[in-house]
Amino acid sequence: MHTIKSRNLLHLCGRKIALLLFVALFATQANAQIKGTYNYLDFANKPYYFGITLSYNTSDFRISQSGNFILNDSLRQVLSPRGPGFNLGIVGNLKVGKYFDFRLLPTLSFSDRRLEYDFVQGGRVNKEQIEAVFVEAPFLVRYKSEPYKDLRVFVVAGVKYSYDVASNSRTRQRDSLIKISPSDFSVEYGAGVQIFFPYFIFSPEFKVSHGMSNILIYDNNLIYTSVLDKLFSRTFTISFHFEG
Repeated sequence: MHTIKSRNLLHLCGRKIALLLFVALFATQANAQIKGTYNYLDFANKPYYFGITLSYNTSDFRISQSGNFILNDSLRQVLSPRGPGFNLGIVGNLKVGKYFDFRLLPTLSFSDRRLEYDFVQGGRVNKEQIEAVFVEAPFLVRYKSEPYKDLRVFVVAGVKYSYDVASNSRTRQRDSLIKISPSDFSVEYGAGVQIFFPYFIFSPEFKVSHGMSNILIYDNNLIYTSVLDKLFSRTFTISFHFEG
């Protein structure tokens, strides 16, 4: 049920993004015809600028099973359905030449990750929901194409450090079936488009993030941990940057 809801939400977000891009393109072209020039030129010589970012994300775990999983006769599989979330952040952009930018995006990220333990007997499923509040510090390098009127396509890649400030909450410690490290280190990559308006730059963007650190904290006293060897985070993010 959660998977279906996430797919429907992503479908609705995709339709909204397409509508926003159409409106933005129409407004940009109309403004350019009135001015007789392009908004891009107003930003071409700015060495740096700042902005805000709003994002929708979905997260899950990449699971590596332990030897105990093979030996057990009661557990069929362990799954990690995607859970929704959102981000609020600040954008700092430093231009390096005509085509490259260094970008720092301090972000507060709310995510909902899940684990489902599917047992053989009786079709029983035990669910572990891990709600997290991350303070994130992505550092990215962006490569931009030549401008076409008031549009530029770009690709972006870099690294991100995340810390879960909700990991030590009493409720989570009491209810958790497994233990997850609050710190994570990831690589990110994605693409997007810059749309230049008279007073700001609107940049829709998507990114994929892959955790490089094993965030599972092993505990012999937790039977749900013993069947797992490693957990790595994975996140897909659709962002809307407003810069100027």
